Amino acid sequence: MPAPSESASLDAAKATGTAAFSKFMAVLQLIADASEAPGVAELAALTGYPRPTVYRIVGALLAEGLVVEARRGACFELGPRLISLASRSWDRSDLRIAAAEALQTLRDVTHETVHLAVRSGSEMVYIEKLESPHAVRMASRIGTRVTLYSSSVGKAYLAALAPAERDTLLHGLSFERFTPNTIVERAALDAELDATRARGYAEDREENEAQIFCYGCAILDSNGRPMACVSISIPLFRKCTTPLDTYVAPLREACRAIAQQAGPGAR
Repeated sequence: MPAPSESASLDAAKATGTAAFSKFMAVLQLIADASEAPGVAELAALTGYPRPTVYRIVGALLAEGLVVEARRGACFELGPRLISLASRSWDRSDLRIAAAEALQTLRDVTHETVHLAVRSGSEMVYIEKLESPHAVRMASRIGTRVTLYSSSVGKAYLAALAPAERDTLLHGLSFERFTPNTIVERAALDAELDATRARGYAEDREENEAQIFCYGCAILDSNGRPMACVSISIPLFRKCTTPLDTYVAPLREACRAIAQQAGPGAR
């Protein structure tokens, strides 16, 4: 057993390592989320880290192939090594494999874009997407992150949680208005989640993106906890007048089929 002084040194080293890793991840996440490749000045402004710190982090990420310099120079985007690692993770995901057939059926039945999403911190991240065969469809990609409170997958996930766990996730969350329909008051969100739980599916009524209506449903494990969510995204002009039969019923059936196929150990 380490002496008290050794334990203190180990704890200090762990804390320092965790803090350094968090900084690396913060910079990497900003590069991944950026609509245009950011430079050091922008990354420093967004993180609040000193420029020399950002230079060191970016240099290390470049050296490991996790980011590369963009064509216009002095700006950075995700590198081939990170993309390769992500691809391997997706290919080996038990949940994606278990969901493949049901998602394909859901897309073919509804003719609309289908997403499979899992929770990542205070957001949901798309780990699979099947495109609508229509020319006009939702602009998104695997890896896109959406909020818990404005997306159908996020609301479906929250509604499936026990109230105490839901409160923990939402505590201190900052609400940003993306469209005039975005729910940004906690009391209104709680009422929406209670209604979502009662009816068994979620709605994103142009709350995350204008002119896009989404239905979402949770995939529940054997204990009734949400392990992922599936959504259907529909351009508003194409939304049919019989949504329960056209979208919701096949969506709920897909989630039941995925849960049965995935089993309790899916990831």
